[in-house]
Amino acid sequence: MRTRVKICGITTVEDAWAAIDAGADALGFVFFEKSARAVSIQTASAICQQLPAFITRVALFVDASVETVNTILTHVEIDLIQFHGAETDEFCRQFNKPFIKALQVKSKIFLDNEMAKFPHAKALLLDTFVPGVAGGSGQTFDWDLFTAAQRIHPSQPLILAGGLTPENVFDAIQQVTPFAVDVSGGVEREKGIKDTKRIASFLARVMQADAALLEQ
Repeated sequence: MRTRVKICGITTVEDAWAAIDAGADALGFVFFEKSARAVSIQTASAICQQLPAFITRVALFVDASVETVNTILTHVEIDLIQFHGAETDEFCRQFNKPFIKALQVKSKIFLDNEMAKFPHAKALLLDTFVPGVAGGSGQTFDWDLFTAAQRIHPSQPLILAGGLTPENVFDAIQQVTPFAVDVSGGVEREKGIKDTKRIASFLARVMQADAALLEQ
């Protein structure tokens, strides 16, 4: 299996192409005003129009209104939605787009209860729980809980997020073999601006981890 990679928090076309050239599968656009990585409709639309085939364009929302989500989907070419708030499965389904639901990992019992609530999600993204922070904290969580989540729902694709960097992603993949990994701050030179070398290094380490797993 190959580990898929999403680079989130894209704010410029240059960063989008740096991620694509390095081998990323998906790009994330944050439509949450409180985020330092928030992007405007106009900017996201302009970037998405320039992206090639086979690159998944992901819109990230945090407890957005129905009207807000529909407005973004009307003006930006989006393939997949990522919900990072307290949205329900029913709420996520109404937009007729495949979706990912992010869960902030608190405990095994929390995962056992929450994962079952999203039967229509194409994948669940497990992120670090930080009180008052919707995501992008730059902190890792106990990866043993990710392994526990894999046992709870073995058929559900799981995405590992939270504090991933070029320095630790190899070990993360070796330990938990996620369906995909999601990175934002770990490949930045400052919030909202990516570092081309760190993106390339991150993707290289993912590929090295996959190759090492094949050799085992």
